[in-house]
Amino acid sequence: MHCFFAELEPSIPVKEQNLADRVRYIMRSKIFDDAELERLRREAIPSSNELATAGDEAPQATDQLPRVEAAMDLPVVGDSDDDEMVSHELEQMRSILEEAILETRSMPLENRPRLLRIPLSKRNRAVVRALNPMLVTYLEANRDFCETDSVLFGAAVAACRIIGAKLPMAGRATKQSSAIPAWRKRIEDRIAKAGALIGRLISFRSGNNRPRVVRTVRMAFAGTNISLSQPDITQKLTERIDDLKQKIAAWGKRIRRFTERSRRFNQNRLFQSDQKRLYKSLERPEICEAGPGPDQANTVAFWRGLWSEPVNHSEGPWTEVVASQCASITPMDPVIITPDDVAEAVRRAPNWKSPGLDGLHHYWLKGFMVLHTVPHAVLARQFQEALNQKSLPSLFTIVEKEEKRTWLLDIGIPNSHNVQKYSTEKLTKYQRLAEEIRQLRRQQQVLIVPLILSTTGVVPKSLTDNLAKLGI
Repeated sequence: MHCFFAELEPSIPVKEQNLADRVRYIMRSKIFDDAELERLRREAIPSSNELATAGDEAPQATDQLPRVEAAMDLPVVGDSDDDEMVSHELEQMRSILEEAILETRSMPLENRPRLLRIPLSKRNRAVVRALNPMLVTYLEANRDFCETDSVLFGAAVAACRIIGAKLPMAGRATKQSSAIPAWRKRIEDRIAKAGALIGRLISFRSGNNRPRVVRTVRMAFAGTNISLSQPDITQKLTERIDDLKQKIAAWGKRIRRFTERSRRFNQNRLFQSDQKRLYKSLERPEICEAGPGPDQANTVAFWRGLWSEPVNHSEGPWTEVVASQCASITPMDPVIITPDDVAEAVRRAPNWKSPGLDGLHHYWLKGFMVLHTVPHAVLARQFQEALNQKSLPSLFTIVEKEEKRTWLLDIGIPNSHNVQKYSTEKLTKYQRLAEEIRQLRRQQQVLIVPLILSTTGVVPKSLTDNLAKLGI
């Protein structure tokens, strides 16, 4: 860009960084509108026909054109009567898209950047429309939901970069809040400073007149009209020391009260989710490990006597009654998911509702699927495969691999009079799926957590417990 500018204005001395800063300031401050920028660009840069007729006379102008566009960080519309991107802009957008997809393809969900809500302007919609046909090749080659989601997320990141939206560099899960609250850290700092001050005051009362100690004592009595030379300074020192000790005791009691409350809360939540871990945490090692352990041979013989001997069980006549009652039930027709079903679901989804685990808003699904039917067909096929294989993608569940626990989350917004009924239906609906996931993935626990909030703000009583299970 600097070489190109030097050719246009050789009489103006300017450095590369200064020139890039000026261009960035002009674009961000909106000094010129789109029409004025396009007119200036046409005056400075020859058109494609002029470049073709000029031949090899000005090869550097075409080489520097992508650099000028890259420094501006904004897409440019070709003609006022045509909203299509010019060819060099499309190539630049294609390279940005490919780079973003490569970045997000192997990135864990918790490390993905947080997508921002972009304005619904004509320029932003033009960028999304230009990226739409470029995704067809990537989507047709995908095999499962995770790859499709990574491609769509990479396209959203590329659109944000082209538009100029600043995405956070760190992942969404990298900025985790500390386990110690900020107020507790502040109180602990106060306790440490008060303890150090008490030591200085006691040292001064004992006769230590070093300059550092005297300076600290004067700061402790600043604003109290107490002089170190007055006769009752010893009594004032004792009162000040007692006052600091009482403050330390009050601060320490507050921390102990918080610690006890946190311990009770964590135990109650652990009791609701995993009672075995709670009881194990309450065990005392010195008591549990006392005494000799059981003999291995006796233990094997005991359990072998329970499980190895065959036993004839009689289920009773009730099984035949249930089988006869279920014989008249018509089997459910197989569910076939079509591209039209996916298109309708995407169309009805809200644009900027809080995203799921993948961090992808519905706006990007609408924008990247509005012009082509290929994404609808790809998603319909992948949904159908997951339904036929009875396997739920990892995007839809929270899996704790070490503890072998899976969480099934379902967020619903029913009417106020259907809140309790809706919550009960969710629990009943996912029981069979939870059992299949437990068997297929060999999980110890599969927890169903419905998060229900009515349209008028009414919530069921179970919402607080469900949020506590998730640690929210």
